[in-house]
Amino acid sequence: MAKSIQYNAQPFDWETRAYWEGCGRHEIVLQRCRACGVVQHRPRALCVSCFSDGIEHFVASGRGTVHTFSVTNQNGLPAFREACPYVLAYVALEEGPQLMTNIVGCDPADVRIGMPVVVEFCDIEDESNEDGAAVPRFRPA
Repeated sequence: MAKSIQYNAQPFDWETRAYWEGCGRHEIVLQRCRACGVVQHRPRALCVSCFSDGIEHFVASGRGTVHTFSVTNQNGLPAFREACPYVLAYVALEEGPQLMTNIVGCDPADVRIGMPVVVEFCDIEDESNEDGAAVPRFRPA
């Protein structure tokens, strides 16, 4: 089974604050356009479809499927070296957007495109993490 990657706390800006605060509560917070209904991720000030500024935030289901993935067996960076092998993937959320993430909780050889997954969160263990930030990752459903 793959080891966990340690994450460092990163500051967030006004566009991404709702997303990262949601992660701190162990929720995936997405954006939906009130004008056209498009659901989007990465957080933005305007709708990517109709350019409306009528954006609302909502809590996603946390379920999705593996869209594509890569298994990393070697990484020279100290923060990642001990985690090898690990799976970097795009997960297609039930709500539509895709999220770049890690697949955990299974042998990397068992990951498949189309595999149902569910979110879990890795709390950032860092003294500078005053906001209680966490990073979403996914495991087999």
